[in-house]
Amino acid sequence: MFPSLSRRTLAAALPLGAIGFAAGGGLIPAATAAASAAPAAKAAMPLPGRVALDPTHLPPPIRRRHAVHHTVVLDAKEVLAEIRPGTTFRFMTFGGTVPGPMIRVRVGDTVTLTLRNDTSSQMAHNVDMHAVYGTGGGAPATLVQPGQSRSETFRAAYPGAFIYHCAVPDFLDQHISSGMFGMILVEPADGLGKVDREFYLGQHELYTDGEYGAKGEQQFSFDKMIAEQPTYVLFNGADKGLTGARYGAMAARTSERVRVFMVCGGPNLTSSFHPIGNVWTRCWPQGALANPPQRFVQTWPVCPGSCFVGEMELPLAETVNLVDHALTRVVRKGLLAQIAVSGAARPDLFRTS
Repeated sequence: MFPSLSRRTLAAALPLGAIGFAAGGGLIPAATAAASAAPAAKAAMPLPGRVALDPTHLPPPIRRRHAVHHTVVLDAKEVLAEIRPGTTFRFMTFGGTVPGPMIRVRVGDTVTLTLRNDTSSQMAHNVDMHAVYGTGGGAPATLVQPGQSRSETFRAAYPGAFIYHCAVPDFLDQHISSGMFGMILVEPADGLGKVDREFYLGQHELYTDGEYGAKGEQQFSFDKMIAEQPTYVLFNGADKGLTGARYGAMAARTSERVRVFMVCGGPNLTSSFHPIGNVWTRCWPQGALANPPQRFVQTWPVCPGSCFVGEMELPLAETVNLVDHALTRVVRKGLLAQIAVSGAARPDLFRTS
């Protein structure tokens, strides 16, 4: 049906580039950032870089009380990047990062969305947005072959946090697993409450032919995906990437309130999202911002193809470990993100002896 929808190996990867609506990678070391910006020699294979989106890189809260029109560009890019040091994979992405950039609008806003498929892509791509009324969430209207672009215009008619993802016929599970998903946040008319910091995470599972930790470039395994036996389960496309041992933990201070947006790409596994050492002071399951929040929730299931919005108070100086409480995914498959909270001790709340 579509000539480029095949299982052939992706061709040479792209250097990480612009991300359309929101550029990412604010925590990338300077040397890596410079390397990704420099043009590669024609005969040289680009060095594997970082695909993990900086979780602090998201649009700011909306303070206006009127509707506006947005022009949003998403670039479909197939990039070679590290899952973990020494282990690489050819990710499929929106804008070169996992998850794709957050799109942030207000209920009633209109959006003209353009999807551009890079000329070096080997696959067709499109966008299914769960915030869109219309066939396939707009997927048929945005189907683009390599080198093509197409646009659609929609109105954000209902509030909430919603996934967007690639939905090419027959291969959408492979494309999502390989990184093609993100979040569109449609704020309610009255906006969201004030917090001190916001973070943006995406969980997905990756199916590779090699075992966990195998070195070298890994190929996608359809057999493992069909069996729903992932090699990796990841936040932002990287094995324990958002931790002090890798790209760096997220940072906050005591007495702050933080908001965490999480989109579960899947394509198959439900996340039992839990902050070790803390609790969701308020949360909106499935990103349903029109509903009253749940209070003091320890763990909440986030289904594949859905989102979660949760807030935490930070009374203690500690490290909050964000995990999927299906803990084998943390211990043996790479799923961990951290918030390093600095500040004064609170022996009235916690002390050691």
